[in-house]
Amino acid sequence: MPKRKYYVVWKGVETGIYDSWDDCKKQVDGFENALYKSFAVKEEAVEAFRSEPSKYFRKHKKATPAAGKIIKESISVDAACSGNPGRMEYRGVRTATGEELFHAGPFEQATNNIGEFLAIVHGLALLQKQQLDIPVYSDSKNGMLWVKQKKCKTKLQPVEENAPVFDLIRRAETWLHNNTYSNSVVKWDTKNFGEIPADFGRK
Repeated sequence: MPKRKYYVVWKGVETGIYDSWDDCKKQVDGFENALYKSFAVKEEAVEAFRSEPSKYFRKHKKATPAAGKIIKESISVDAACSGNPGRMEYRGVRTATGEELFHAGPFEQATNNIGEFLAIVHGLALLQKQQLDIPVYSDSKNGMLWVKQKKCKTKLQPVEENAPVFDLIRRAETWLHNNTYSNSVVKWDTKNFGEIPADFGRK
């Protein structure tokens, strides 16, 4: 049986202490700059709620890739597409181990760039939910640029076959506009590192 957790919401729709993630999520989901944290002991949660939230968030020195060195404590994302447009899928893995963290698709009548964009946003949302301030690696300049601009600037036209893809795009853009994140999105150095760990191996 999973251990019970207590969630302190310092900034959200309704501040307070909640004893379930679902109740906490209602207060913070979509709330700009929401501030919350989980605790294993109720007394600690009560003390935290009465204190300054800054006491409970460590300042991380930004991890930046040194020349020829991979940041192991990170996740890597990638997409694959058969045709352009064609059948697309994307996934995210732990950089150090290759353990798959998420996998979406295949989707019909999509593009690789869309998949790269969606993969980065999916990774950022996952890390935010897990309260992990670690980098996201991507080997896609377009995907990284679109995330920075909070807009999937695809020229692909919506048709019946790719309706689920455009629904994901709308959700991803909404998430980017409604959330902030401190995670770095880092360009994977394929020339020096080889293929990104999330690569589907179809080249």
